[in-house]
Amino acid sequence: MVYVGRINGLASFVAPNLLNVKPVIRYLFLSLFTVSQLVSLQGCSDKQKYTPKQVTDCFNQKKLSPEQQAKIRKEIHANEKALALDTLFRKKAKNQGFNGAVLVAQKGIILYQNVFGFANLKSKDSLSLNSAFQLASISKTFTGVAVLLLAQDKKLTLDDSIQKFIPSFPYHGITIENLLSHRSGLPNYLYCFENKRSQNGPTPNNDSVMKWFSEANPLPARYNQPDKSFSYNNSNFIILASIIEKVSKLSYEKFIRTRIFEPLGMAHTFVDTLAPDSILYFRTCGHQGNRCREREFFDGVYGDKGIYASVGDMERWYSALHSGCLLNKHWLKEAFTPHSFEHKSRHNYGLAFRLMTDPKNMKKVHYVYHGGWWAGFSTMLWMDMEADIVIIVLGNRKNNSVYDIKSVLSILEGNKDNELETVNDGGD
Repeated sequence: MVYVGRINGLASFVAPNLLNVKPVIRYLFLSLFTVSQLVSLQGCSDKQKYTPKQVTDCFNQKKLSPEQQAKIRKEIHANEKALALDTLFRKKAKNQGFNGAVLVAQKGIILYQNVFGFANLKSKDSLSLNSAFQLASISKTFTGVAVLLLAQDKKLTLDDSIQKFIPSFPYHGITIENLLSHRSGLPNYLYCFENKRSQNGPTPNNDSVMKWFSEANPLPARYNQPDKSFSYNNSNFIILASIIEKVSKLSYEKFIRTRIFEPLGMAHTFVDTLAPDSILYFRTCGHQGNRCREREFFDGVYGDKGIYASVGDMERWYSALHSGCLLNKHWLKEAFTPHSFEHKSRHNYGLAFRLMTDPKNMKKVHYVYHGGWWAGFSTMLWMDMEADIVIIVLGNRKNNSVYDIKSVLSILEGNKDNELETVNDGGD
């Protein structure tokens, strides 16, 4: 789209002067110009596929110039909002125990970013804007987009069954779309295999859990039949992580690193312990009260959780989604389309993203978001795609104030009365 703008600018400069040239020359120029427009517009196709380099180039081209930034800052009253946000989050830290990092941006302008507290409360290591937090269930958005990238690449379809990629999986009739939208009816591995903790074996990974499912006797009962209803379930996303590995022939970590983290310049984002020490240096500790949590039994299972990131990297993640530099328009629309209508509610789920819909129309999406909690971490990613707003709150002490989005929106939306309901944290 950047190139289209440049061509249009060129046309507006040259076109008036074409009136003074011969008709044949004018016709040839305009014909070439039309071809150039069409070529450039191919980059905006609803069905476009992107290589990692194209993702990087697209992302970099979307950056605002200093002049653009100054204009937008004035239009959105950035300074006033920043002061109000600072007051709000200082109160959260002082009165509600918030310990973590926050970033709020609008129309490509970072209105506010700050950190409060410590990476480790015992050693008093201060947080920084490069500190990486366990995203918990926000990790599902990366797993989901990775699957949609494979669909965009025509390596799989949403109608494919689990058995197409994992023949030994014992539950049938479940599609990739059912997994992405939490409509599989599967049992949750976190609960149905809780007895594995007492068996003194090695801590599990994705392969272990998939093997448990395949060899279980008796087989854990389904929660429901496939596609009958919405049921939030971590099993869905570890299965998707395994499918990513089968289709891409890469590890889950390498696929999302090479297709998402690296192209977007997410230098402080990684999958749990599968990162070099130079990056793990920025990892924070999750706290229950003032106690740093030790590793959990299921920490080695990824796809449903397990990604660490800084607030700055999460702003890059939002920008890539909003700009369409990663998923094309077709697949973004799929991701942000509500899938569950059994019960009347503003809360819904698309493909790997939670959705807040219009109170009077469950198909009209107002906000896209995902939250999470795991092992002392509380996290929230909140996006208004139409108004181009993102709110990122990452805490490394379990704290419900992280999920209080209404107070932030009241500042960003000009203190208008917001009918926002209580936000589900989307935890594990």
